[in-house]
Amino acid sequence: MKQIITAPLFALMLATPALGQDEPSLMERGAKQFFEGLMQEMAPALDELTQLMEDAGPALQEFMAEMGPKLSAVLEEVEDWSQYEAPEVQPNGDIIIRRKPDAPELTPEEEMPQIEL
Repeated sequence: MKQIITAPLFALMLATPALGQDEPSLMERGAKQFFEGLMQEMAPALDELTQLMEDAGPALQEFMAEMGPKLSAVLEEVEDWSQYEAPEVQPNGDIIIRRKPDAPELTPEEEMPQIEL
């Protein structure tokens, strides 16, 4: 977020007149007004984004603490994600990731163990 603010401020500093100049050029004044207007327009959105990140931060940290190791285990198991279709969420909450019909067949050494139900 600091990067979003830093770029316009840096440009604004470049647009301001150097010490010793009497009057800024028309281009410098226009750039300064443009960036001041941009900052005024962006301020409410940046405030909302900051509030959203403060609210969502603890939930995201909890999610990553709980699901991070499980997700990394799944990522280690699958070598080529291009062989799978997009995940589908079933009405009961199950998530199904199907192999594409044109994906190469699995050899017995690559087969995943079956889960007994």
